[in-house]
Amino acid sequence: MSLRDLLTREGRARWSLERRIAKATNKWMQSVDRMSALEQLKADGSDQAIFGLLRRFGVVSDKSIEDEQEKEWVFEALIDLGERTVPPLRRTLIGTASLAWPLRLADRILEREQLWAILQEILAGTEPGYERDPTRKVQLIAFLGDWRDKRATVCVTPYLEDMDETVRFAAVDALMRLRDETAREPLLARLVDEREESRRIKMRICEALADLGWTVHGFRGQVEKVLPDAFMLDREGHVKRKKAAE
Repeated sequence: MSLRDLLTREGRARWSLERRIAKATNKWMQSVDRMSALEQLKADGSDQAIFGLLRRFGVVSDKSIEDEQEKEWVFEALIDLGERTVPPLRRTLIGTASLAWPLRLADRILEREQLWAILQEILAGTEPGYERDPTRKVQLIAFLGDWRDKRATVCVTPYLEDMDETVRFAAVDALMRLRDETAREPLLARLVDEREESRRIKMRICEALADLGWTVHGFRGQVEKVLPDAFMLDREGHVKRKKAAE
């Protein structure tokens, strides 16, 4: 900000707001000072101040208990601000590197279809493929795993082919929680894919098949070759956990 800007009322107000946001998102600052800045941002209530509050979710301070307490405070403060939170929240969801807290907030304050429209935008910019840091992708998949909607199954399934093992595991876990049997064949295809070298992914797929009672019809011969030792197939093609004595 230039000296000329500081000579105007608007410029000074903008400078003051930027300072409060900087304090609120400074991981090295004392918690009491961050909280003071956060409270001032809530009192301000402007789009930029709310965006500053939302930025606190993306900062991890060294003291984990204080960090969690501050984020919980911000979460409740943004709910209190109501509809004013929506435009900055949408901006945050589209651009943030960490989705966990913003998605949790969105689930509280947005209508279901309103949130679904934003999720579609996020998905469009978070396609399966290589990413240096898959955190955003994993958090999105985890959220979709609780969506309880066939549309979520369609969106999560392609991540079974992601290059990152953590992303693939998150996709298997989400599909297991969605309990939509249209995921049966994609999960089986992942299980028998020769390129899949992750033992924990294969174990998780078998756990899903066993817990959900889905058969391996169409894949039995291939499944028998790769089935982990802890599991077996019954006559009808269901995956079963072996008893300890076996």
